Amino acid sequence: MMLSGISIWQLLIVLAIVLLLFGSKRLRNLGPDLGSALKGFRSAIKDEDKDKDKTEDDDDPQVVEHANRDRADSETHDRQRSNTPRD
Repeated sequence: MMLSGISIWQLLIVLAIVLLLFGSKRLRNLGPDLGSALKGFRSAIKDEDKDKDKTEDDDDPQVVEHANRDRADSETHDRQRSNTPRD
């Protein structure tokens, strides 16, 4: 069986050389180390995106104006509700 011109014997020889160079213990630890590195990278990217979105919203005048308007409307509504007579 040929896979892209590489036979099974060639793959076994390459595997044997890699085992001799790195050792089985080092190769055994390679998977979890690589997985934790990818997990850390993904979480760093997500944190950076959240920080970027937060700073963009803070700097955007329309967002700030909208937030201030909503806050003022909410305070006005609270004052009106507290001034209405209750039965």
